[in-house]
Amino acid sequence: MRSERISISRVHFPITTLGPGRRIGIWFQGCSIRCTGCISADTWADDRGLTDVANLLAEISPWVAEADGVTITGGEPFNQQAALLEVLRGLNLRDDQDLLLFSGYAVERLSETLALASGLIDALISDPFDLSASQTLALRGSDNQRLHLLTDLGRVRFETYNRQLVDADRSLDVMFDDSGTVWLAGIPRRGDMLRLRHLLSIQGDDIRTTDATRHLP
Repeated sequence: MRSERISISRVHFPITTLGPGRRIGIWFQGCSIRCTGCISADTWADDRGLTDVANLLAEISPWVAEADGVTITGGEPFNQQAALLEVLRGLNLRDDQDLLLFSGYAVERLSETLALASGLIDALISDPFDLSASQTLALRGSDNQRLHLLTDLGRVRFETYNRQLVDADRSLDVMFDDSGTVWLAGIPRRGDMLRLRHLLSIQGDDIRTTDATRHLP
């Protein structure tokens, strides 16, 4: 059976800021929603990082035994529905490993795909990032986004995230790739990237970030 083609921005292990424990992070490439203020505008463009789902699963396979769970984000994972379903079915997670998925779509729009993925997604954060909304809730960039607990494991692992932000939520994971690019994983608070740019500029460093200040064509 032929594996689906998939566009991936990056994968990393471990990440600790997008769900509980040490997690595998998978960032899908390509997004049709393109929220104003998105901190990951580099993941918007389509047809980058093309590979087969089988290759992706083989790449992360050594990490699976060590991980507490998997977080899939992007980009917009549901823009690649067939590939997403193949990833979910191919992960073969243990009963104690959870899967968290971020989507910019309203959950009501995802009912068909969620039915096909029944039991494979433990928790879902839905709805687009809204720069004009407040940001007071854990694991969410704006308070209009909703956390859905879809399985018993999801309810056990993620019920504690139905809470207000605390100081510990300010942490970000730092990742480096072979080109020397630095990636930050997590959900920064409003203004954090501007503060980072300011602090680095004081030290004489030049920084370019991937946040979007407006909709791009």
